[in-house]
Amino acid sequence: MARHRNNPLGYNDLTIGDEWESPGRTVTETDVTTFAGLSGDFNALHVDHAWAADGPFGKPVAHGLLGLALVSGLASHAPRVDTQAFLAILEWKFLLPIAFGDTVRVISRVESIEPQARGRRALVVWRRRLINQDDLVVQEGLTQTLVRARSLAAPSEPESS
Repeated sequence: MARHRNNPLGYNDLTIGDEWESPGRTVTETDVTTFAGLSGDFNALHVDHAWAADGPFGKPVAHGLLGLALVSGLASHAPRVDTQAFLAILEWKFLLPIAFGDTVRVISRVESIEPQARGRRALVVWRRRLINQDDLVVQEGLTQTLVRARSLAAPSEPESS
Protein backbone atom coordinates (compact mmCIF):
# COMPACT_ATOMS: atom_id res chain seq x y z
CA MET A 1 0.00 0.00 0.00
CA ALA A 2 1.43 3.39 -0.98
CA ARG A 3 1.97 6.03 1.67
CA HIS A 4 0.06 9.26 1.22
CA ARG A 5 1.39 12.69 2.11
CA ASN A 6 -1.25 12.91 4.85
CA ASN A 7 0.14 9.90 6.69
CA PRO A 8 1.83 10.83 9.95
CA LEU A 9 5.60 10.84 10.24
CA GLY A 10 7.42 7.99 11.93
CA TYR A 11 10.35 8.59 14.23
CA ASN A 12 12.71 7.63 11.40
CA ASP A 13 11.37 10.66 9.45
CA LEU A 14 12.59 12.96 12.25
CA THR A 15 16.04 14.47 12.74
CA ILE A 16 17.37 16.15 15.84
CA GLY A 17 16.93 19.89 15.34
CA ASP A 18 13.86 19.61 13.07
CA GLU A 19 11.39 22.36 13.94
CA TRP A 20 7.73 23.02 13.09
CA GLU A 21 5.28 25.82 13.84
CA SER A 22 1.59 25.09 14.42
CA PRO A 23 -1.35 27.16 13.26
CA GLY A 24 -2.52 29.77 15.76
CA ARG A 25 -5.53 29.56 18.07
CA THR A 26 -7.25 32.42 19.84
CA VAL A 27 -8.08 31.78 23.51
CA THR A 28 -11.59 32.91 24.44
CA GLU A 29 -13.45 33.49 27.68
CA THR A 30 -15.62 30.51 26.73
CA ASP A 31 -12.48 28.33 26.53
CA VAL A 32 -11.49 29.40 30.04
CA THR A 33 -15.00 28.90 31.47
CA THR A 34 -15.26 25.48 29.83
CA PHE A 35 -11.84 24.49 31.17
CA ALA A 36 -12.86 25.68 34.65
CA GLY A 37 -15.92 23.42 34.46
CA LEU A 38 -13.93 20.48 33.17
CA SER A 39 -11.09 20.80 35.70
CA GLY A 40 -13.12 22.11 38.65
CA ASP A 41 -10.69 25.05 38.98
CA PHE A 42 -12.89 28.11 39.44
CA ASN A 43 -10.12 30.29 40.89
CA ALA A 44 -11.26 33.94 40.76
CA LEU A 45 -8.09 34.76 38.80
CA HIS A 46 -9.67 32.96 35.84
CA VAL A 47 -13.44 33.48 36.14
CA ASP A 48 -14.20 36.60 38.22
CA HIS A 49 -13.71 39.86 36.28
CA ALA A 50 -14.20 42.11 39.33
CA TRP A 51 -11.72 40.19 41.50
CA ALA A 52 -9.21 39.79 38.64
CA ALA A 53 -9.29 43.55 37.92
CA ASP A 54 -7.54 44.03 41.29
CA GLY A 55 -5.40 40.91 40.85
CA PRO A 56 -1.82 40.57 39.60
CA PHE A 57 -2.68 40.92 35.89
CA GLY A 58 -5.52 43.47 36.08
CA LYS A 59 -7.86 41.11 34.25
CA PRO A 60 -8.81 37.44 34.19
CA VAL A 61 -6.32 35.09 32.53
CA ALA A 62 -6.42 31.52 31.28
CA HIS A 63 -5.40 28.61 33.47
CA GLY A 64 -1.76 27.66 33.01
CA LEU A 65 -2.87 24.07 32.47
CA LEU A 66 -5.23 25.22 29.71
CA GLY A 67 -2.15 26.62 27.98
CA LEU A 68 -0.40 23.28 28.40
CA ALA A 69 -3.46 21.49 26.97
CA LEU A 70 -3.38 23.86 23.98
CA VAL A 71 0.29 22.99 23.48
CA SER A 72 -0.65 19.31 23.29
CA GLY A 73 -3.42 19.90 20.78
CA LEU A 74 -1.65 22.42 18.54
CA ALA A 75 1.57 20.39 18.50
CA SER A 76 -0.34 17.33 17.27
CA HIS A 77 -0.77 19.09 13.90
CA ALA A 78 2.77 20.37 13.39
CA PRO A 79 4.21 17.89 12.78
CA ARG A 80 1.68 15.11 12.45
CA VAL A 81 3.57 12.19 14.02
CA ASP A 82 2.52 8.57 14.61
CA THR A 83 2.53 9.03 18.40
CA GLN A 84 1.67 5.92 20.42
CA ALA A 85 1.80 7.62 23.83
CA PHE A 86 2.53 10.87 25.61
CA LEU A 87 4.99 9.70 28.27
CA ALA A 88 6.26 12.63 30.29
CA ILE A 89 6.59 16.31 30.94
CA LEU A 90 10.31 16.43 31.64
CA GLU A 91 10.38 20.16 32.36
CA TRP A 92 7.77 22.92 32.04
CA LYS A 93 7.75 26.64 32.78
CA PHE A 94 4.78 29.00 32.91
CA LEU A 95 6.39 32.31 31.97
CA LEU A 96 3.61 34.78 31.09
CA PRO A 97 -0.17 34.86 31.47
CA ILE A 98 -2.49 34.05 28.59
CA ALA A 99 -5.22 36.68 28.35
CA PHE A 100 -8.63 36.25 26.75
CA GLY A 101 -8.15 37.14 23.07
CA ASP A 102 -4.49 36.09 22.89
CA THR A 103 -3.63 34.03 19.82
CA VAL A 104 -1.10 31.32 20.58
CA ARG A 105 0.88 28.89 18.48
CA VAL A 106 3.42 26.16 19.24
CA ILE A 107 6.94 25.74 17.97
CA SER A 108 8.11 22.13 18.33
CA ARG A 109 11.75 21.07 18.01
CA VAL A 110 13.12 17.52 18.12
CA GLU A 111 15.70 17.33 20.93
CA SER A 112 16.49 13.61 20.98
CA ILE A 113 15.44 10.30 19.41
CA GLU A 114 16.12 7.00 21.19
CA PRO A 115 15.03 3.90 19.22
CA GLN A 116 13.38 1.13 21.27
CA ALA A 117 12.00 -2.39 20.69
CA ARG A 118 14.32 -3.32 17.82
CA GLY A 119 13.58 -0.09 15.97
CA ARG A 120 9.78 -0.42 15.94
CA ARG A 121 9.38 2.76 18.00
CA ALA A 122 11.44 5.47 19.68
CA LEU A 123 11.39 7.79 22.66
CA VAL A 124 11.32 11.32 21.24
CA VAL A 125 12.04 14.37 23.39
CA TRP A 126 10.48 17.61 22.14
CA ARG A 127 11.17 21.21 23.11
CA ARG A 128 7.79 22.96 22.91
CA ARG A 129 7.33 26.73 23.09
CA LEU A 130 3.90 28.36 23.33
CA ILE A 131 4.19 31.75 21.63
CA ASN A 132 1.61 34.56 21.72
CA GLN A 133 0.65 37.09 19.04
CA ASP A 134 3.46 39.40 20.22
CA ASP A 135 6.03 36.62 19.64
CA LEU A 136 6.55 36.25 23.39
CA VAL A 137 7.13 32.80 24.89
CA VAL A 138 4.35 32.26 27.43
CA GLN A 139 5.16 28.63 28.27
CA GLU A 140 7.97 26.28 27.35
CA GLY A 141 9.48 22.97 28.23
CA LEU A 142 10.44 19.44 27.31
CA THR A 143 8.04 16.58 26.72
CA GLN A 144 8.61 12.95 25.81
CA THR A 145 6.50 10.82 23.48
CA LEU A 146 6.63 7.30 22.12
CA VAL A 147 6.62 7.41 18.31
CA ARG A 148 6.12 4.47 15.98
CA ALA A 149 8.57 3.86 13.13
CA ARG A 150 7.49 4.51 9.57
CA SER A 151 7.02 1.16 7.91
CA LEU A 152 9.92 0.48 5.58
CA ALA A 153 7.59 -1.76 3.57
CA ALA A 154 5.37 1.22 2.68
CA PRO A 155 7.25 3.33 0.14
CA SER A 156 6.63 7.06 0.02
CA GLU A 157 4.58 8.46 -2.83
CA PRO A 158 6.68 10.33 -5.37
CA GLU A 159 6.41 14.12 -5.24
CA SER A 160 4.24 15.55 -8.01
CA SER A 161 5.62 18.41 -10.04
